[in-house]
Amino acid sequence: MMSQHDLDQTLVALADPARRGIIELLRKKPRRAGELAEALSLNRPRMSQHLRVLRRSGLVEEDSVEHDARVRVFRLRMEPLAQVRDWLNEVEEFWTAQLSAFKAQAERAGSKRRQ
Repeated sequence: MMSQHDLDQTLVALADPARRGIIELLRKKPRRAGELAEALSLNRPRMSQHLRVLRRSGLVEEDSVEHDARVRVFRLRMEPLAQVRDWLNEVEEFWTAQLSAFKAQAERAGSKRRQ
């Protein structure tokens, strides 16, 4: 189960449109920071800030390239997204049960009035 702190960090990371853009690009394939910056028309310092937030949240991980340790490749980690999906499913189940109970109560009250 995802901790509340982890969930908060993931949702904060996903709240920014540029970071969601990074996630979309990384869904297709791992990329270097420069590629991400160019694709999203962001300067490198801003991209670095976004990647730092995404790494802290666990949504993105960083690897060095075998032949050049200076080059970093970023890839998407699906675990935090799966945990958010699980949390949303729990919320949906709760509200579905609540609304079903409310509907049943309303129908009982309505049938009593008709009698």
